[in-house]
Amino acid sequence: MRPCNEMRLQLESRSVNEAFARVAVAAFAAALDPTLEELNDIKTAVSEAVTNCIVHAYPDAVGRIYIRTRVFSDGLCEVQVRDRGCGIADVKKAREPLYTTRGGDRSGLGFSVMESFCDKVRVRSAVGKGTTVTLLKRLHGKNAAE
Repeated sequence: MRPCNEMRLQLESRSVNEAFARVAVAAFAAALDPTLEELNDIKTAVSEAVTNCIVHAYPDAVGRIYIRTRVFSDGLCEVQVRDRGCGIADVKKAREPLYTTRGGDRSGLGFSVMESFCDKVRVRSAVGKGTTVTLLKRLHGKNAAE
């Protein structure tokens, strides 16, 4: 199925840009007339994905974060958050709750949060080349119960 609309966004991996990314994706997805809860789910998942790029992909430098959002006529919203950072050596391990490579105040719940707010989360990564997280959320909209 082809998307009915698509948006691309490129940001620097600065913490100040996380809020902008979250709101920009939610504003774009609003065309599908989602509920407030569905919009909040998308915002939370995007926030986690972008924060992972900032904290883990480029731990000692500023890099680029690439976001592609596509919406489909059947209510599907697909968000890809991609970086060209250090990559993830063991994706399966990284997706385990409470696992973190950074320690400190990091909880290791980023992927778990994304999974709880989306219908599906895919992660592709290559060490030294970067990571792509794809978030899929079906938006039923405000009129779904009618």
